[in-house]
Amino acid sequence: MSDSTQDPYDGQLRGDRGAYRRYLDGMDASMQQKVALTAAHLLCLGKVADMGMGSGTGSYSLAALYPGLSVVGVDVSPEMVAIAAERYVLPNLSFIVGDIAQPVFEPGSLDGILDSSVLHHVTTFTDYDHDAAARALAVQTQALRPGGVLIVRDFLAPSTDETVWLDVPFDDANDSGTGAPSDSSTAVLLERFAREFRPLCSEPGFVLRRVEDSAAAPLASGRRRYALSRRMAVEFVLRKDYRNDWDTEVKEEYTYFGQTRFEQVFADLGLRVLASTPIRNPWIVANRYQGKFAWWTTDGAPIELPPTNYVIVGERVRAGQGVRWQHTAAAPHGFLQLEHFAHRDTGHVVDLVRRPNLTVDALPWYIHEDDVRIVARMSYPRPLLGLAGGGALDGSRPPGWVTEPLAVIAGDKPIAQTVEDALNDRTAIAPESIVRMEMGATYYPSPGGIQEEVRSVFVEVAPVFANTDLPDSSGFSTSGRVAAIEARQLLRAAQVGGLPDARLEMAVYNLLRLRGRDPGPWIGASVSAAESTGIAATDLHTLRDRAPRRMFARVAEGADFLTVQASSIAELAADGAVLHTRTLEYVVPGPLSSRTVSAALLTVREGEVLIGVDDTDLPAAQCIGGHSSILVAPAWRLPHDITSTTPARAWVAARLERQYGLRLGSVVDLGGRYHPSPGSTPEVVHPMAWQVHGLSQGSDARRPDGPALLWVPLQKLLDHPALLVDGHLRVAAFRAAHALGLLEQASRPAGI
Repeated sequence: MSDSTQDPYDGQLRGDRGAYRRYLDGMDASMQQKVALTAAHLLCLGKVADMGMGSGTGSYSLAALYPGLSVVGVDVSPEMVAIAAERYVLPNLSFIVGDIAQPVFEPGSLDGILDSSVLHHVTTFTDYDHDAAARALAVQTQALRPGGVLIVRDFLAPSTDETVWLDVPFDDANDSGTGAPSDSSTAVLLERFAREFRPLCSEPGFVLRRVEDSAAAPLASGRRRYALSRRMAVEFVLRKDYRNDWDTEVKEEYTYFGQTRFEQVFADLGLRVLASTPIRNPWIVANRYQGKFAWWTTDGAPIELPPTNYVIVGERVRAGQGVRWQHTAAAPHGFLQLEHFAHRDTGHVVDLVRRPNLTVDALPWYIHEDDVRIVARMSYPRPLLGLAGGGALDGSRPPGWVTEPLAVIAGDKPIAQTVEDALNDRTAIAPESIVRMEMGATYYPSPGGIQEEVRSVFVEVAPVFANTDLPDSSGFSTSGRVAAIEARQLLRAAQVGGLPDARLEMAVYNLLRLRGRDPGPWIGASVSAAESTGIAATDLHTLRDRAPRRMFARVAEGADFLTVQASSIAELAADGAVLHTRTLEYVVPGPLSSRTVSAALLTVREGEVLIGVDDTDLPAAQCIGGHSSILVAPAWRLPHDITSTTPARAWVAARLERQYGLRLGSVVDLGGRYHPSPGSTPEVVHPMAWQVHGLSQGSDARRPDGPALLWVPLQKLLDHPALLVDGHLRVAAFRAAHALGLLEQASRPAGI
């Protein structure tokens, strides 16, 4: 217990400016990701507090990205505030000294609050009291206006705390136990950590014991195995590389809340959760996790690598609005229509669900200070996403409210007039404010099972800065609000899992390309393509002009693959009161999960990047476009028992090798997950980029039951929008081209 007369935060002060600079340099490396994950939920205007801002780099980045934002960096350390104020100067940026666990701002005065890697300091220096974080969040919530957002980026405690085995090297440095932390082997450092962790409490350290080799999980050469609690294993691997400031780091308890507790605290405070996402920073995973340790259950099963960080975003709701959903099974009422089609040649039966009415995505936009700003609807209720059994592969929870395009249901009027009327009625964008309209992309979000067409209309308007509620169209307490968001920030958010709606992302890519605008830097995992052998490019003009096919006939009996179900969905207030109830239908694959992996297969031939596409037939394409032939990205629904990234990659790799005869190289996530059709299905898609080195010996990359896997120039494919009607292929192509730097080089297409 520290002296009661001492400032409780003195223990985290880091000495002279040299020590501070080392600390700041370590924080700055991932700042782009931090800003991208959080700023997707901030608007262009208003006042935002960066709590415990540390270096001030995050505060500066927000202020630089959004000149209309007033950004205030807050830190308990006068030294930090002085350094930040000296280092960063902008007219919309200021820094103040303040304790983030105490009132700093007037109630209802902020539009956004960011707590980035700071709340664990609050719990650490209050005798490791986890409830101190909840109390700090309660204080901060009071400073938010209704509609304001609270964003926490910090470490995440594991959901369970059973005993695990942790294998760490003993031959990577001094293993005598006599050296400094910077000179010690990882095994010695772990033993030291078990003795020293949490020295500010009466009983520091934790139980750690050596474990002998096991046939169930053979111990690699140069490794030593220890048994410890899962949470202590996470605490160690998160800090094992922070050795120069070991005496300071060992005081800090990184993990305080698990994901469920975070979400519960937010809901109890009247915050609806817009994002709840474990993060695995690609650089940390590649350089500090993979090959540096292994961990197992005590029966020898490998455990998925732990998250490096976690982001949760909550919106303060107005009185009478909901913060969570409650689902009860109900009987379908016939809105979604299940139909069946048989392949004319093979007789294979395919189920297809039809969603009535044509939906048009209206995308108002304007240019302000040379930035393209998109008018979208934020916090629109999408409770169906919470029905995804098991959640996403990365551990993220599906949001119940999303940022998405302004959807317009087409009636008997022409599309342009329908959009004009809807904007006037719902967003106060008057017809005289419209500069021009352009027809955008037409594609099918998830054509493997849903007959749904997306059409987008780009509407250039006079600058609109309003942040206003939309009129009721959802049947719940809110239908979201309309606001303007900087276009490239939306793309950055999608790259790191901060924008789960792919329709808005695809519309932004198309608009920027149509206007000849740079999409900005790619900040997701690094994507590369390598030279291959045995693969030849397909001429896109020949592919575009191929004879259309009609391969399906309607039949009465289905394949028992897709099922239409319904849920009675209750919208709950923070106190648990039921505000509204609606019954919504949705479609799920009975024998498989709602998790999908799509594959961007990338290779290089003669200096040109090629992407592998499957020329197949789908009844959705035939119903919508008149012919069944369609180019798709290889994609599969996963079995129910595959619930995390590593086994999913292994399963998909085996399918790619068996079905297409590919020799595969490395694989990375191609941006964040997305929900292709949130009004019809809880399906969540994880796009992944694979290096392809060539074909297996004797393989011609032909499926035994269908057409060939074709290889098309990625950069040129974007100039043929008629070939990009599969939503998964569209996402894969644009993201891969962006990651590889090809969008900046691409010529402006004749159409979208």
